[in-house]
Amino acid sequence: MIERDGTDLRVTAPMTLDNARLLQAAGIALLQAGAWRVDLAVVTEADSSAIAVMLGWLRVAAARQATLQFVNVPAGVRSLADLYGVGELLSLA
Repeated sequence: MIERDGTDLRVTAPMTLDNARLLQAAGIALLQAGAWRVDLAVVTEADSSAIAVMLGWLRVAAARQATLQFVNVPAGVRSLADLYGVGELLSLA
């Protein structure tokens, strides 16, 4: 679901409502202080719950004095972030 490689996290599962709780929990379990990159390159399916999961990770990261940068964000997720006005909050690269 989420693979860790140093300070890189790679999401390997669809970011959909069916997986949202599992993704949220898996991401939270991996986050520690420091700078992290969350790679979404292999995410082939995503819906609006992806935005909720990403925002949730950001809240936990801030509480743990960590920073997140989302990379290789699928176009559909970018469009949703823009639609909801949270693109800047998500630090999309």
